[in-house]
Amino acid sequence: MPRQPRLDAPGTLHHVIGRGLDRTKIFRVEADQDDFLSRLAALSLESSLVAYAWALMPNHFHLLVRTVNQPLSKGMRRLLTGYAVNFNRRYKRYGHLFQNRYKSIICEDDPYLLELTSYIHLNPIRAGIVDDLDGLSRYPWTGHSAIMGKVKRHWQDTETVLAYFANRKKEAIVRYEMFVKDGISQGRRPEFVGGGLIRSLGGWSQVLSLRRKGVKVSSDERILGSSDFIQEVLSEAAAREKETLRLSAIIPDLASLARDIAKGEGITESDLRSGGRKNHISRARKIFCQVAVKKMGHSGAEVARFLGVTTSAVNRAANSEGMLNHSRY
Repeated sequence: MPRQPRLDAPGTLHHVIGRGLDRTKIFRVEADQDDFLSRLAALSLESSLVAYAWALMPNHFHLLVRTVNQPLSKGMRRLLTGYAVNFNRRYKRYGHLFQNRYKSIICEDDPYLLELTSYIHLNPIRAGIVDDLDGLSRYPWTGHSAIMGKVKRHWQDTETVLAYFANRKKEAIVRYEMFVKDGISQGRRPEFVGGGLIRSLGGWSQVLSLRRKGVKVSSDERILGSSDFIQEVLSEAAAREKETLRLSAIIPDLASLARDIAKGEGITESDLRSGGRKNHISRARKIFCQVAVKKMGHSGAEVARFLGVTTSAVNRAANSEGMLNHSRY
């Protein structure tokens, strides 16, 4: 069965899980965790996403994040590709680091933001890496220590989590810790990472109970939430897909754009794709990159292949200061 497309929209809460290829250790020494967290922090500080909970285990990681101004896929691509490149360089290895693509599950805020925060942060206890809550509060490789105020993570949103428990920070921390403590006895909870219907309803017993009553509920492997929430997410995704198809029908392709810009700037299409450095050719190529990437939504790699240049060159042109006048294209 082919993979389903990822679901996403600004403001969506995601539980993200990534694993090392063939159980490869993706975090060997503290420098590895620091590298990964510095990249996650950069995404948070530039408002690409909001991080509520996270845990870095030897061969996998968990994140609970909310997208803001860009799709989850874009932020995760920057995070994982950059980390893998540095990891391979540090250990003089080659090839893929992560197993397949990461798993992302859209989550309904209530009650899963708190439930998943606790579940994710308890990973080191379940794995026997730390012994108890006292050790977990000082353990630097989950977001729990930041919520407890033991480790400073200015990029992590601890206030949203604590606000669920009390207005006063000290009281909220105490109540939060009690909530996490209650989660220890629950052990592993496959419903948080398993199949759609079973996961959303909390287990097979709930599924069978509703079936006996003749109650039909919506489910989806990519979503953790109530039936109404799942239907809402799928409806919004369908509407976005329809709008994308509508726009693709009216937006010109790269070849048509190249003809228009070459004609408007008084050069040939061959000049545009030649890599020439003359000012008027460079200007036309810059306009092409800005229109193709910023207005038409093409990726830098796609535009680079069309022009026969590097992706970095396209991205520099598209994102350079001083957008050129391309209102006629």
